[in-house]
Amino acid sequence: MSTAPLSAITLESRFAQELGELSVPWQADDVADPRMLVLNEPLAAELGLAPGWLRGEEGTRLLVGNLVPEGARPVAQAYSGHQFGSFSPRLGDGRALLLGEVVDAGGRRRDLHLKGSGRTPFARGGDGLAAVGPMLREYVLSEAMHALGIPTTRSLAVVATGRQVRRETLLPGAVLTRVASSHLRVGSFQYARATGDPGLLRRLADHAIRRHHPHAARAENPYLALFEAVVTAQAELVAQWMLVGFVHGVMNTDNTTISGETIDYGPCAFLDGFDPAAVYSSIDVGGRYAYRNQPVVAEWNLARLAETLLPLVHDDQDRAVEQVQTSLRGFAGRYSTVWKAGLRAKLGLAGDHGDGLVEQLIDELFPLLAADRVDHTSFFRLLGRAARGDTGPVRGLFLDLPAVDAWVERWRALGPEAAAMDRVNPVYIPRNHLVEEALEAATAGDPEPLTGLLEAVTDPYVERPGLDRYAEPAPDTFGPYTTYCGT
Repeated sequence: MSTAPLSAITLESRFAQELGELSVPWQADDVADPRMLVLNEPLAAELGLAPGWLRGEEGTRLLVGNLVPEGARPVAQAYSGHQFGSFSPRLGDGRALLLGEVVDAGGRRRDLHLKGSGRTPFARGGDGLAAVGPMLREYVLSEAMHALGIPTTRSLAVVATGRQVRRETLLPGAVLTRVASSHLRVGSFQYARATGDPGLLRRLADHAIRRHHPHAARAENPYLALFEAVVTAQAELVAQWMLVGFVHGVMNTDNTTISGETIDYGPCAFLDGFDPAAVYSSIDVGGRYAYRNQPVVAEWNLARLAETLLPLVHDDQDRAVEQVQTSLRGFAGRYSTVWKAGLRAKLGLAGDHGDGLVEQLIDELFPLLAADRVDHTSFFRLLGRAARGDTGPVRGLFLDLPAVDAWVERWRALGPEAAAMDRVNPVYIPRNHLVEEALEAATAGDPEPLTGLLEAVTDPYVERPGLDRYAEPAPDTFGPYTTYCGT
């Protein structure tokens, strides 16, 4: 790795300086001939990075970690995690590096982070590399999530390395540049607690408060207030996932952020036919992270965060346990509030229609969707047409026509607002068959399907001519869908 005075960029290292015990200084693998595959120019401008420069030799070398500004301190971060319920005390960035932090045009501090940049001391036998397909998956899914208005890490670029990566077959390699409010996770706190160093745990909590939840510093009990802020952020996040039919696929505690952003788009997918038990991850054989389980798992993960914070919340452990349990119970209430408000908006019933009537409609709706495996996204979007009087498209999604007709009649009697529905029900999401088509083509060197998909999903609420195929459900021939984590 070489360093150079890159006058256009300042990479700060506050995390590495304040929490040196939670990282290891490291260097990215050398990449002989990096080649830009996709660059997020609006995000680059937001970060104060010139897109033209990023596309040049120096820029692409920065985006694979081979050229960093003078004074930058790239590190591999350490963290623990419960993976599918089993605790691993030492995970960390096995194939990733935190290059540093930038302050964007809005004055927000954001991490610049690489994925697929080579083995680190946390690699645990892995090769530290990433293939083009999984990195482009994260790019597409994270940018689609951002466009949907859901808190998420974002993707700045995917750069081809020219190196072959061995998975089931040899695949072309790539490095993703991820942008995040931070990479602090529940697993970060688990690691700090496991060290047995109360000073480190306190410094980590103080760092998290300053970076994400500064109001907690003014609370009577700042560390309990920090916990409550994370509980609220995660409850709101997962409710928004559920409203758009997103299945994360690997909700380990190391993928549960303190900021409340979605992170790690590995074996993730959006629902096609509605199925509460939907699982798309090849490794989730028990369905732990199925669609319907996501709120329960999020609350479980937050309980693990609560355990780490007990020494900071109160000197008396029994009192600390009582306090965090009370705070954790707030998860269900906040989740329910966001979920119900979101559903009312999706149904065009955000006004005063009487909670009992709306809740009855909601309770009856999801069994109808599940019974006929109705396409989740298509249903809610076409419901806007039904609100305008054209019920045919919605009826065409169902087999049990008498049941759906009765439901639609009672729903329309409440006067749903069609225009408001169109603002919250997307036309375009990263449909699984289109994602696979785009990734396969891009891996083979054809970027056009990826470009078309990105055009659709980064402006998801506005129906546009020529993009009909991006709004259509998967064909019957697509079959069951399985995703992989890419390692």
